[in-house]
Amino acid sequence: MKHLSTEWKITAGGRRLYELTGDLQSWLQVIAAREGLVNLFVPHTSASLILQENADPDVQHDILDYFARLVPDDDPHFRHRNEGPDDMSAHLRCVLTQNSLVIPVREGRAALGVWQGVFLFEQRTRPLSRQILLSFQGVTRT
Repeated sequence: MKHLSTEWKITAGGRRLYELTGDLQSWLQVIAAREGLVNLFVPHTSASLILQENADPDVQHDILDYFARLVPDDDPHFRHRNEGPDDMSAHLRCVLTQNSLVIPVREGRAALGVWQGVFLFEQRTRPLSRQILLSFQGVTRT
């Protein structure tokens, strides 16, 4: 059993979903993963991770539109506004999502469903640098 880890740095260009699926599958190939679990973790309070459909871009637009209605920016009831009108809404949106994912690895690939993709869900409207910590625990081909 091996434990391998890495860190990705991503410049998120504002509020949207950034697909990580291809990068994740590539990393699993590079480390020669065979069977196990991969964990992704975002150490931020205004960006999160989601598993979502990656085939139809309308799904991403609908998710963004829904969250805009659910938790609007600059709500007059928010007290926390230190970093602008999207600050508190970004925190609340992350409370409703998640900051980590655990995905099974089978035969060297993340065992995702046919339509599933892994996404960084950026909640701030301005560009920010984000970290994603990855760790694999399991059996490798070497």
